Amino acid sequence: MLTTKVFFRKTKGGNVFKTVREHYLRDDIHCGSKACTQCKHRNRNVILDSEDISATSSKLLHPYYLLLDTNIVLDQIDILEEDIIANVIILQTVLEEVKHRSSNVYKKLKDIISNTHRRFYVFVNEHHKDTYIARNPGESANDRNDRAIRVATKWYNEHLGSDIKTILLTDDVKNRELAEKEGILAMTMEDYILSLENSGFLVDKLCKRSYDTEMGGQEFFPCHLTPHQLHEGIKNRKLLQGTFQPSRENFLEGYVNVDGMEKSILIQGRSNLNRAVDGDTVAVELLAEDQWSSPSDIILQDEEEADVDDVLETEKVLEKFVSSNKMQKTPTGNVVGIIRRNWRQYCGILQPSNIEGNVRHLFVPAERKIPKIRIETRQYQVLSKQRIIVAIDSWPRTSRYPLGHFVRALGEVGDKATENEVILLEHDVPHSRFSDAVLSSLPKMPWVITEADIAQREDLRHIDICSVDPPGCTDIDDALHCRDLPNGNLEVGVHIADVTHFIRPGTALDKEAALRATTVYLVDTRIHMIPELLSTNLCSLRGNEERLAFSCIWEMDKNANIIKTRFCKSVICSRAALTYDQAQLKIDDALQQDSIANSLRNLNNLAKKLKKRRLENGALVLASPEIRFEVDSETHDPIDVETKKLKETNSMVEEFMLLANISVAEKIVEEFPECAVLRRHPEPPPTNFDPLIKAGKHQGFDINANSGKELADSLDRCHKEDNPYFNTMLRILATRCMMQAVYFISGMHQRSEYFHYGLACPIYTHFTSPIRRYADIMVHRLLAVCIGADATYPELLDKKKNHQLCHNLNYRNRMAQYAGRASVAFNVHLFFREKVQDEEGYILFVRKNALQVLIPKYGLEGTLYLNNNKKSSATFTYNAEDHTQTCNGVVFRSFDPVLVQIRLDRSNVQHEKLVFKLVKPYIPDFSVETAATAQSSSIVQTKNTTEVSKRKIDVEKTIDDSAKSGGNKKKKKKRKH
Repeated sequence: MLTTKVFFRKTKGGNVFKTVREHYLRDDIHCGSKACTQCKHRNRNVILDSEDISATSSKLLHPYYLLLDTNIVLDQIDILEEDIIANVIILQTVLEEVKHRSSNVYKKLKDIISNTHRRFYVFVNEHHKDTYIARNPGESANDRNDRAIRVATKWYNEHLGSDIKTILLTDDVKNRELAEKEGILAMTMEDYILSLENSGFLVDKLCKRSYDTEMGGQEFFPCHLTPHQLHEGIKNRKLLQGTFQPSRENFLEGYVNVDGMEKSILIQGRSNLNRAVDGDTVAVELLAEDQWSSPSDIILQDEEEADVDDVLETEKVLEKFVSSNKMQKTPTGNVVGIIRRNWRQYCGILQPSNIEGNVRHLFVPAERKIPKIRIETRQYQVLSKQRIIVAIDSWPRTSRYPLGHFVRALGEVGDKATENEVILLEHDVPHSRFSDAVLSSLPKMPWVITEADIAQREDLRHIDICSVDPPGCTDIDDALHCRDLPNGNLEVGVHIADVTHFIRPGTALDKEAALRATTVYLVDTRIHMIPELLSTNLCSLRGNEERLAFSCIWEMDKNANIIKTRFCKSVICSRAALTYDQAQLKIDDALQQDSIANSLRNLNNLAKKLKKRRLENGALVLASPEIRFEVDSETHDPIDVETKKLKETNSMVEEFMLLANISVAEKIVEEFPECAVLRRHPEPPPTNFDPLIKAGKHQGFDINANSGKELADSLDRCHKEDNPYFNTMLRILATRCMMQAVYFISGMHQRSEYFHYGLACPIYTHFTSPIRRYADIMVHRLLAVCIGADATYPELLDKKKNHQLCHNLNYRNRMAQYAGRASVAFNVHLFFREKVQDEEGYILFVRKNALQVLIPKYGLEGTLYLNNNKKSSATFTYNAEDHTQTCNGVVFRSFDPVLVQIRLDRSNVQHEKLVFKLVKPYIPDFSVETAATAQSSSIVQTKNTTEVSKRKIDVEKTIDDSAKSGGNKKKKKKRKH
C-alpha cells in the first residue's frame, strides 16, 4: 500500500514549492509473538514468548506483553537493563524518538534488543497498514507519537485476542488517562515494578522526578528561565552560554567557559550557581563591572570542612566565605538557566545514617566537584559498605541536593579491583572486553610476513636497528638506527610499528580503536586501545623478530641539519630491545665498539644538538613530579616509592620522536592542506601567567612571559642557592599556566594557529605511537596515501567527520590523564596505610585559610588548613598584599621549605585523607589535617613482578609534548622478602 504526504515550502523569494513524500505501508510485518496465528511468515522474527510470560508477576495473573512509551525508555533504562524485564515490544516510533533524544540510552536499548534472551521485539509500526497514523492538523509531534503508541497497543490487544494482554507502560498522566478511555490497560513503571514478586531491589532503581519537598517547601534556588527566554536572551546578547566547571578548591565557586571570551566567567555562591553541575551547558547573566569579584582565597572542598553541624547555619557560614580580594576583579555572573544537562552516572558511597528504617539517604560522589545526591533505597545496610552507582533524575529548586536513583553496586569499599573500576567509570574510560566482532577482525594465527608483503615494502632487515624503552616494555612501537653514508653524512631512521596494516578502515576493530582513542594507564594495569595480539605481539617491534614498520629516514650532516627526508613502508628486524639503562651503558662504555653502540653514540650526539637548537628557538622545559611505585608481586600493593630519574637516552629517544612528528606533519599538510590531522598547543593568554609572575616577584625574580623564548630564559635565571628545588617548583607552576594541547584538522584553523607553543615549532602531529593512540593511526593513513603506499577512501578526507574524531580524541586523552592521576592518588593512599612518616615539602601557594604544600618525593600536593582547629591556640594572620601567613612570629611564604608528618585518615571511607602535621617550622599547640591529593601532573612508573603496564608520556603533561618517555611497565622481578 502507498500513502503520500504533501509539504509546502516557501522560499526567501516568495515562491512556493510543493513536495510529495511517498510512505509505503505493508500488511506482512510480523507482530513478533510465538502465540500469533495470523501474521504471514510467522516463523521469521519470532521473539516474544507465549509460555510462562507472567511468571514474574504476583498480581497480573493474565499472560501479558509490555509495550513502552518513549519516556519510560529514556527515564527507566536502568530498570530495563535488568533481566527480570522481558517480553517487551519496542515500537519504531519509540526507537526513533529515543535515538533523537539520547544517544547513550539508544545504545543501551540497542544492546538489550540484540540480546535474544531478553525478548525485546522491535515492531515497525510506522509501516504497518493497521498501526500507521497521519498527524492531524494542529496536533503536536509529541501528541501524534503518543497516539501512535496507543494505536499500536490497541492493535496488539485485538490482534492477539484474549489469550495475551498488551500493557502500555507510561508515566505520562495524560497519555495514561487517554489510554484508559480507549480501553487500554496502562500502568506506571512504579506500579508495574511493585506488582512483581521479589522485585524490591528494582524499586531503588526507579527514576523519580521529585520527592516530597524538604524543609516545608523552602525554595533554595531562583527559578531557571524558560527555553524561550533563554533563546531570546542569547539572541539579544543579554545572556551568554558556556560550559560550567566547578572549582576544585571551593565548592561554592565555579566558572563558565564562553567561546570568544579570554577569561572564564566567575560564579560565586550557592544560589548563583543555581543547580549547575559539572559539564552542563548553561546560560549566564554577566553582572555589571562594578559588581565583579575575584576568586576566593578560601579553600573549601565540602560542607563538612566548615565544621558546622546545622545545615542552615553551614549555608550562612559558607556564603560568607565567598568574600574575596576585590583588587583583582574578574568577569562575574549568575547562572540563570540550563541549556543542556551533562548528567551521567556517578560512583560513590552512601553517607552514614543512624536513623532506623530511613529510606532516604544522601549519596556522596567520589568526584568532589559533583554535589551530593538524594536517593531512596531500602538496602542501606547492604549498600552502606559498597561503592555504588547513582544517576541524577532532577534538581527542583525546593531541594538543596539533586534527586536521583540507585543504579547498581560495584563492590566492597577499599577493594583494589572495585576502586580501579570506580576510577575507570568516573573518567568515562571504555574498558569492557573486546567484542567478538572486534576479535574476529584480528589476523589468524600463526601469522607470518609473506613475500607479497615484502614486495610492496622497502626491505631494511639488513640495517642494525634497535629499540630503547623502559624496562620490561612489551608494546614497542618505535625503533632507531644511525649509520655512516659514503659522503660523510649520517643516515638516521625512526621506524614505527605499522599498525594500520592490521587495522583497516571501517572494520569493527577500527571503530573500537577510534572510540577508545588511547590506551589508559593505571598504576597496576592498563586498558588497551587495541587487543593484545596486536599491541604486545604482532605490532610490537621486538628484538630479533621481523616486523612491518612505517619508516621516516633522514640524511643529516654531523651538526644535525637535515639534508633530505623520505618516508616508506618497510620490513625491519630489530637487533636489540634495550632499556634506557642498557642503552646508556653502551654509550658510556668506550670498550663497546659494535654497530649498535656506535649507532647509539651518533644518535645521542645528534640529539643533544637538536635539543640545544630547539631550546634556543624558545621551546619550554617545564617540570612535574614523576614517581615510581615498587609493587608487591602477589598483593599488587605499593611497597616503595621513589622519584623517577631520567638519563640521556630518555632525551635521545624523545628528540628523534619529536623530529619524526614534525617531519610527518609537514608532509601531510603539504599533500592535504584541508584535512591533515595535526596537534597544536595554543599560546596561553597573558593573564594565565599572573600567578607565576607574582610568585617570582615575591622571591625577587622578574619573569617575562611575553613569548615562549622570553619565558624560557626567565625560568633559566630563577635559581636560589638555599633552595635547590625552587627552580623546579617555578616550572611546575608554569606548567599550570599552560593551555591544553589538542588534536585538530588543518582546514579548521588558520595556518598561524597551527603553532605548538611548548615545542616552539610551527607545525606538529603525532606519528610515533600508533599502538596506543588512534590519532597516530589517522596520521599513518594520510602519510601512506601521500607516498602512494595505500589508497585513499572518502572518510579519510571527510573534514567534518575527522573533526568529530579529533573532538573524541581530545576528550579521551584528557580523561585518560585524569584516570592515571586518580590511580596515583589511590596507590599513594595504599602506600601510607599503617605508616606515619616525616617528609620534606615546599609551600606552593599561601591561601587565606590554608597552605598548599608539595611533597616532591611522592608527587603529592596537600592542603594544610589553618585556624581550623578550635582546640589550638595558634592563630594565623593572612596578608593579602604579599600572600603570606604569620603565626607566633613565623612567616610562611610560597616556596618556603617545611617538614610535615604524613599519615592516612581512613575515618571517611569515601574520601580517605592524608593528614599532614606541621613539624618544622615548629608552631606550639598546632596541628592541621588535609585531604592531600596526587600532584596534578604526576606521572607514575611501576616496577612489578606481575602484569603491569608500559607507559609513554604525552608531553602536554609537562608541555614539552615529548613523544616518548618512561612509564608503567610490564616486568619480571623477584619478590622482596
